[in-house]
Amino acid sequence: MAGTAVPTAEGGDKPLQVTVQGNDMEKAMKMLKRKLLQEGFFKELKRRNFYEKPSVKKKRKRLEAQRRRRKALRLKKPDRGD
Repeated sequence: MAGTAVPTAEGGDKPLQVTVQGNDMEKAMKMLKRKLLQEGFFKELKRRNFYEKPSVKKKRKRLEAQRRRRKALRLKKPDRGD
């Protein structure tokens, strides 16, 4: 399957490539869907479906940043002061 450029959350494009092995198209489609899901492609499509006011956009971005910070803190291992 040929590579296609997928817009990333940062605004840049990077090629997305899925190889078909042994003529197994179902597996290749599954891999493509998984990669698109990880990139946030479907979320982006839903978000761009309707106009988003600048105030709503700012609020969404702020909440997303808070969520990312909380996740980073949760995943960060606590230091042991031995």
